Amino acid sequence: PFLLEDDKIEYLIRKLREMPHIEMIRFGSRTPIVLPQRIDEGLKKVLGGYHKVPIWLNTQCNHPKEITEETARAVYDLMQCGVNVGNQAVLLKGINDTVPVFRELHQKLLRIRIRPYYVFYCEPAPGIDHFRTPIEKGAELIRDAIRGHTTGLAQPMYVLATNIGKIPLMPDYYIVERGEEEYTLRNHKGETTNIPVIPE
Repeated sequence: PFLLEDDKIEYLIRKLREMPHIEMIRFGSRTPIVLPQRIDEGLKKVLGGYHKVPIWLNTQCNHPKEITEETARAVYDLMQCGVNVGNQAVLLKGINDTVPVFRELHQKLLRIRIRPYYVFYCEPAPGIDHFRTPIEKGAELIRDAIRGHTTGLAQPMYVLATNIGKIPLMPDYYIVERGEEEYTLRNHKGETTNIPVIPE
């Protein structure tokens, strides 16, 4: 949508804000990643200012090498306009499916003020099977690369987009057992602790 002319974006935003039931406006755009110079004075003027119907932007960055100084500046400029920025990555075999790359991606996103929001399981589509991982891989990466290794702000939700909506794919790695009197919990290091069961 940010490839539209400024006056068309302004028109859409204005018309949406005229609808009394609209609580927020959310854009999805890779422009901060692939065309950061698009976040120019004209667009900032269209997006900026205090409003009761705020603007949110979700971008898509899949690898830390996509994050440049120009991207960092574009995101900062968006935030100066009052636009919060999140990221929706896609889990891609051979691209971001290792612990070091996955951790670096999410830490680097936070360093430039992009909040990791979703990691999508790569959906089946013609010609992309070589990018698909086992479905468990994303949850394992969140467990092994992020939890306990960096801030909780870097923890995206791992989901699959389906015809019935987004479905979370995170198993419960942390509740090991529930007995009559207590739960046994395990952290990212494999250490365990217990807390009491509270009856309803």
